[in-house]
Amino acid sequence: MKGTAGPPPGRPPRSGRVPLADRLVAAAYTAGWAVVRYVPERAAAWFFRVLADWLWLRRGKSVRRLEANLARVVGGDPGDHAVRELSRAGMRSYFRYWMESFRFTAYTRERILDGTRATGGEHIFDNLARGRGVVVALPHMGNYDLAGAWLVHMGHRFTTVTERLKPESLFERFAVYRERLGMEVLPLTGRDGGSAMAFGTLARRLRAGRPVCLPAERDLTASGVEVEFFDARTRMVAGPAVLAIQTGAALLPAVLWFDGDGWGIRIHEEIPVPTEGTRKQKTQVMTQALAAVFEKGIAEHPEDWHMLQRLWLDDLEPRAGTES
Repeated sequence: MKGTAGPPPGRPPRSGRVPLADRLVAAAYTAGWAVVRYVPERAAAWFFRVLADWLWLRRGKSVRRLEANLARVVGGDPGDHAVRELSRAGMRSYFRYWMESFRFTAYTRERILDGTRATGGEHIFDNLARGRGVVVALPHMGNYDLAGAWLVHMGHRFTTVTERLKPESLFERFAVYRERLGMEVLPLTGRDGGSAMAFGTLARRLRAGRPVCLPAERDLTASGVEVEFFDARTRMVAGPAVLAIQTGAALLPAVLWFDGDGWGIRIHEEIPVPTEGTRKQKTQVMTQALAAVFEKGIAEHPEDWHMLQRLWLDDLEPRAGTES
């Protein structure tokens, strides 16, 4: 389940060479996976919390963007004291995600199952028991990787996608990490940028009665579905709704958060396929319904929404050749 948690894609290498910045990023993540799992959990949690606070105090571009996004959620101004404090909690939550990711081999099956407080799991399990596939759609909240591990430990391996990162070695490292958690990981796009192969594989898994989990609250491509989200327009991915329409799978929104030392998950009731309208119209209605569920969940746990990028259309920089 990949989106905001990964590092930003780098520029294409020239003449097949990996840029120095990309190599340094890859080395930093590799070091994290190699070292942090051996550090006592309390010490690791302290270090990542201090690192989060340091970056928050610097108030760089990502922190300012997080504050602008959270201001929309709570209805304030990015400079308000309450928003600033919320962004600090948000940075701590985001870095907790990374601390847990780097320590994933230290989490036993019992720790994950005992530490996860899940409600609505029957919406997944009842459909799968009947041989019907499910599309679990979720925003980038809490620790979606350990939520995925919870589903695997409940007896249901699933398929997900992750975006291609630069350098390729970093993408492969993320894929291996999630595969070790028990997921089947597909690249969101091929090396040529195409996504048809991933979509076809997801559809086959669903028709076979298996689960698919997809991040769903951000898609700024031309294929994104425009929806109303916290009183402004954004684009969300069409894939979850289209997969449900084409395969007959159940579309289930999920919301995640950190719950003390553990993790909270709420699986919501199925979003049904409308009985009337074109496929495009049905996709629009279902995606807007997803947005409404995500909006409620994010409003309840705003500090655990890890959205450090531009999201709303009126926040996007004008494209070249257009008026500002």
